Order: sequence, then structure tokens, then C-alpha cells
Amino acid sequence: MLALLAGMSGLAQAGPLSFNAALDIAERQSPNLASNRAQIQAAQSAAIPAGALPDPKIFAGIDNYPVSGPDRGQLNGDSMTMQKIGVMQEFPNAAKRQARVAVAEASIETAEAQRQVERLKLRRATALAWLNRYYLERKVSLFDSLDKENLLWVDAVRAQVASGRTQIADSVIPKQEAAQLADRRDDLIRDLVKSKANLRRYVGGEADEPLVDALPALDIDAGHLRQHLHRHPELQAFAAATQKAQAEVREAQAMKKSDWGVELAYQRRDPRFGNMVSVQFTFDIPVSPSTRQDPRIAAKQQELYRIDADREAMLRDHTNELENDLADYQSLTRQLERANQTALPLAQQKVDLQYAGYRAGKSDLMAVLAARREIIDQRLKIIDMEAQRAAVAAQLYFAYGGDQQ
Repeated sequence: MLALLAGMSGLAQAGPLSFNAALDIAERQSPNLASNRAQIQAAQSAAIPAGALPDPKIFAGIDNYPVSGPDRGQLNGDSMTMQKIGVMQEFPNAAKRQARVAVAEASIETAEAQRQVERLKLRRATALAWLNRYYLERKVSLFDSLDKENLLWVDAVRAQVASGRTQIADSVIPKQEAAQLADRRDDLIRDLVKSKANLRRYVGGEADEPLVDALPALDIDAGHLRQHLHRHPELQAFAAATQKAQAEVREAQAMKKSDWGVELAYQRRDPRFGNMVSVQFTFDIPVSPSTRQDPRIAAKQQELYRIDADREAMLRDHTNELENDLADYQSLTRQLERANQTALPLAQQKVDLQYAGYRAGKSDLMAVLAARREIIDQRLKIIDMEAQRAAVAAQLYFAYGGDQQ
């Protein structure tokens, strides 16, 4: 019964795949994000004992055991011979312990920042995969309408041949055109199958569901994107890495300060002499900082410089990428507007004029065919430009825009 109900629930939930639903499913099913969550939990667990004292040590032994003389080999012959048991505790200096806590906390922030970077890449890749499939299906739909137009065109050519206004050989041309359209359709079907496979990487079996025929609203505000460039997750990850590197520098510097420890021992002797208790303190002595601690400090400082340099390089790369994407988006917007308002109407007008001339016997079928191919290419070009602009918009939105808000 439970299996049946689960299957019915799955059937009830199956349906058209929207853009936002694809993003949510991708996040839930992503093995990379699951890996990041495990990394964060590992860092959180490692932070718990970061500032704790080392485990105490228990020791046991014998002091002053005679190996020569009249009392050799005897535990109770000499008053100095004693059996001892005790406990020892080491105390790292406070600066070192505080630095270790800071390193552990920064490791958590670094893991969380890396998860945000991975989430960004996942949502962007899923968005591009969904959009790619959406526009390929638009092209396939266009070819469906072209097939219907081609049937009407066949009837028109047959009528022209029957009336004697055109040559009988022209009756073959619509069939040749239909074969060429079928070849182009097959290419689109191939690309569509590949796009579904790519989308399946992120959403699993949901990729086989039909898509919701509604595009996402991705508002692109150039000023807003430039102002929020520094909030890019990849740049934010450098902030966490910098904090971790700074904490590691402080930890290396704390190695110059002495750690200390304490030992407490109970010593049992022969009943004739009485038992004893002893306390001992130990201190580290950094005898050669120039060859031990200083090189380690210098190495950690160089790591900090490297992180700063890498962040500056990435900031420049993202600034360049942002400006390039904005230029592409603006250019595609203008070209798309011009194609819809000027190029497509003119191509349609040319087809109508050539077809009218052909029906009147004033132009040949090849001129009509050339004009028809032009309008087909123009329609496909418009879909391609829409796809390119949507992809650039998704790139901008998920990297620098509203998705980070």
C-alpha cells in the first residue's frame, strides 16, 4: 500500500517543468552541494575541540632503582627507591589557542563560501540548460508550421502547373524543399535530445517532462550589477580565505611564545621510609626562532599576500566579464528589436511579392524559393538571438544580480 501511494504521489507531482522548479530540483539533487554540506559539517565538528587543552597524560614508573651496590635489584632496600604514578597536563599559550579557534571558525566560513560558489555555478548551469532546451523546442515548433506552409505551397505549385503558367519540372521543387527542411529538423531533434541529456544532469528524470511555456523574468540593471560586483560569491570566498590565512599567521606567531605543562606524581616507598608527592612544571624555550618559527611565519604571510593578489586578479576578470556581458546583452537587445520590427516584416513582404509575381507568371519559382528561405533563416535567427540574450541575462543575473539578493 505504501509503495502504491508513493507511486501515486509521484504521478500527481509530475507535470510541466518550470524554470524555477528546475533550479530547486537541481539544488536538492546536486551531489556537489551534498559534498559541500558534508564539508561544512566537518568544519563545524572540527571547530568544537579547536581551543581545547590537549588530553592529559597518565604516567607510571620507578625512580632511583638501584642497579649496583648492596641494595641492587631491591625495591625496598634504599630509601630513595619509589614507585610512582601521576598525571601530566600541557597548556599551550593563550595566543596559540585563540588563533586555532579563529582558524577553525574561518574554515567554516570558507566551506560555506565555497558552497555558495558551487550553488552559483549549479543554478547558472541549470538555467542555461533549461533555456537551451526551451529555444530548441521553439525552433522545432517553427518547423512544424513550415511543414504546413509547405503543403499549401505544393498545392499552389500544382495549380500553377495545371493552369500552364509554370513548367511541369517546378512540381519537384517543393518536394526537394521539404526534404531539406526534414534534414534541418533532424539536426534540431538531435540537438534537442542532447539538451535534454544535459538538463538531466541537474534535474534527473524531470528533464523528460514538458517545459512550462513561460520564460523567467530576469531583470538586468547595469548600474545595479556594477554596484554589487564585489558581492559575487567567488569574491566573497576570498574574504573567508583571508580570515583563515590571517588566523594562521597569528598561530605561527604564537609559536614564539612558550607553552607550559604541569606534572603531579604520587611516589610510594617502603613503609619504613614513607610516601611522597611531587609537582613539576615544564616550559618550552624557543631557542632558534630565526630557523624555526620565523620561516613558518613568513610562509603564512606569503600565503596571505597570494590570496590578496588572486582576489585582485579575479576582481579584474569579473569586471571585464561583466562589461563584456553587458555589452553583448545591449547589442542583442537592439539587434532583436531591429529584426522583429524591420528585418522580419521586410522578409515577409518580399515573400508575398515574389509569390504574387509567381502566381501572375511574372517571376519564377526559384525566386519565390529564395525569398522563402530568407524568411525561414530570419525566423531562426530571431530565435537564436532570443536564446543568446536569455543566456547572457541568466549569466548576469545568477552571477551579479537579483539571485544574490
